[in-house]
Amino acid sequence: MAEALKLPAAVHQHLSDDAAPGADALADFIAEQLRIALAARAKASLLVSGGRSPLAFFASLSQRELDWPRVTISLADERCVPGDDDASNARLVREHLLRGRAATARFVALYVDGLAPEAAAREAEARLATIATPFDAVVLGMGDDGHTASLFADADGSAAGLDPQQSRRVLATYPRSAPHARLSLSLRALLDSRLLALAISGERKRQVIEAAVDAAPARLPIAALLQQTQVPLHLFFNA
Repeated sequence: MAEALKLPAAVHQHLSDDAAPGADALADFIAEQLRIALAARAKASLLVSGGRSPLAFFASLSQRELDWPRVTISLADERCVPGDDDASNARLVREHLLRGRAATARFVALYVDGLAPEAAAREAEARLATIATPFDAVVLGMGDDGHTASLFADADGSAAGLDPQQSRRVLATYPRSAPHARLSLSLRALLDSRLLALAISGERKRQVIEAAVDAAPARLPIAALLQQTQVPLHLFFNA
């Protein structure tokens, strides 16, 4: 079993030695949270991030038995690219999560093709407002540079996104270290949830997240999630 990370005691750690069982464990956990939500309310909500890392989790979750027509899925961030672009998080969700049993879930995309980033952020905020809050679960990843969602240390727009007093729920960010302008939920929006799950793998990311425990969010944005105590944070780590 992977060794526990040096993180605040409030962070719930779920450890695995391999990516496949780690993805299944995360899928089991999120499916159970959605079942709990559906037992208590008419609808449930799940927000996810894109990229290649969560694809095994998407595939696993898509096969779980749930009342999927009552589940709404959306994104924590998105690239400002057409919905059929290889870089589109919406495309990844449609191809890898909205299939099998999960094909009947409602999906709310963030980016509207053709809009400039600032206009797209305003439209995404209106779309997100159709989902009741707090969100039942938000699943995030983390880059080797400590970014999460599309809140990058070097991105114009991220400082506002990391400001806990920010009233906007979706902002445009412009990372210099990654392609494409982005849409990202703000920290305040991410924390408007019943739980946060963070899925990462490998020694490099272990080092980054342990360094973020005492770091300023402006340097390692993931620190904003580690240092908050408002929402339960579950770390799923594959060695």
